Parts: sequence; C-alpha cells; structure tokens
Amino acid sequence: MATLHVTKTDGETQTVEAKNGAQMMEALQAAGLVEGTCGGAASCGTCHIYFADKTAAGERTEDEGYMLEGLEDFVEIKEGSRLSCQIEVTEAHDGLKIEIAPEV
Repeated sequence: MATLHVTKTDGETQTVEAKNGAQMMEALQAAGLVEGTCGGAASCGTCHIYFADKTAAGERTEDEGYMLEGLEDFVEIKEGSRLSCQIEVTEAHDGLKIEIAPEV
C-alpha cells in the first residue's frame, strides 16, 4: 500500500491510499479526484497528474506521450506530467506528492 499526498485543483490536499500493483488512476478515481473516462487506455487525458518530484514520475509510455502532446494546447505539460492510468503503484510511490492537473 502506498500513501499519496495529492493536491487537488482547488489547492486543497488529500491523502489517498493506493494498492500496490493497481493502476494509480483507480485509487484517484475512488477518491473522486480524476475521471479516467477511457478506462485506462491512455486516450482521454482525464487522469493527468503532475509529480512534484519529476524523477519519481518514471518513463512515459509511447501512447501516453502522444496523449500528453495532444493536451498541450489545453493544459500545461510539465516534466513530471503523467497519466495516472499508465502507472502501476509500487512501494516506491509511498509518500510521494502529486498534483491533479486542471481539467481539459
């Protein structure tokens, strides 16, 4: 189990527990923080998050990179930008700070 420290779009912070091995998006959806309308296919961008520590964000998948490029006209894409549907939660995520990106 990983504890995520999440800053919502309104600036409030919330702690979210995420099960190891699950998609990070699932925990964020359960907490009402992201939509994930494509169900984890990296094709909608509604689960876009920013990692405070860009090195903790990890490598983007090819599909994820294309989706984030498509969002550039609507929201800021940062080095720590990721789609939470493409992240498998591990112990390495415990205690990380993430921010929910603005809605597209």
